[in-house]
Amino acid sequence: MKAIKAIDKKPVLVDVPTPKGDGVKIKVMSSSICGSDLHLMAQGAFGDHIIGHEFAGMTKDGRAVAIETITGCGHCASCDEGHRVHCEGGLFVMGVLGDGGMAEYVTVPAASVIELPTGVDVRTASLVEPLAVAIHGLDRVRVRENDRVLVIGAGPIGLATGAALRSRGISYDIVARHDHQKAAAAKLGAGLNHDGHYDVVMDAVGSSASLQQVAQMIKPRGRIGLVGVSWGCGSLGLEQDFYIKEPELIPSLGYNCKSPNRNFEEAGRILLDHPDVAQALVTHRFPLDGVTEAFAAAADRANGAIKVVFDIA
Repeated sequence: MKAIKAIDKKPVLVDVPTPKGDGVKIKVMSSSICGSDLHLMAQGAFGDHIIGHEFAGMTKDGRAVAIETITGCGHCASCDEGHRVHCEGGLFVMGVLGDGGMAEYVTVPAASVIELPTGVDVRTASLVEPLAVAIHGLDRVRVRENDRVLVIGAGPIGLATGAALRSRGISYDIVARHDHQKAAAAKLGAGLNHDGHYDVVMDAVGSSASLQQVAQMIKPRGRIGLVGVSWGCGSLGLEQDFYIKEPELIPSLGYNCKSPNRNFEEAGRILLDHPDVAQALVTHRFPLDGVTEAFAAAADRANGAIKVVFDIA
């Protein structure tokens, strides 16, 4: 079967055997490129495995599903609570530390298979994973209906955070860098004029510069959610103003994997109830054969890319 691996820090289409063994075999229908894929590839951090941790597809019995790619032992206290990212056996993410979903087929643990609501287009359901990440970040920061909320960054996670806020009936402003990001944010109900100070600021960038902006925009004793992964940011670099305000700084990673607060379930409902989320986020589609062009597009945010998706039907 066709699949994508990272070889010499470049994405390469390869032929590999169709997976066998224990688990649920998934016919992958959509798989999207995450910003972390670009960073990990540039660092040479991928091993000899199929990449891709945002994907959805069909089971053998015809169910449309999204896949929780963070797995766990299933027996420790963290797994029991749905926090697989803190599994006592160690963190494992399909597509990062083992075979993932940029392929025609993948075999996954049964516990990772989340059935999509009837009516959700599986061709856009790779968005469930980044939406779940955004939802977890909002849960961590305890966002409430009357909070004044600012999202810094209008890439995929920032826009997913905005989509989740809108779905919960919470108004928000957003800081967007590029015109196409501003247009996407407007489709998702964002306010594009940010002023004053906010109860909650969600940093979806993860840079020293964005943290400086967070420190300026958060109100005293406000709550800061970190949903953007920092790559090579060795110091927070926060000014004295941050400490004077006494805000809470709340990082988040991954998503909750246990009902009734299973983040994939809420993410699936968002896609069902708000089809414009996929319309706003998905800017490019490629077949697996277009791997070089797809990754080049994903790396070129200034020229219109938000979320790049592989169609693998």
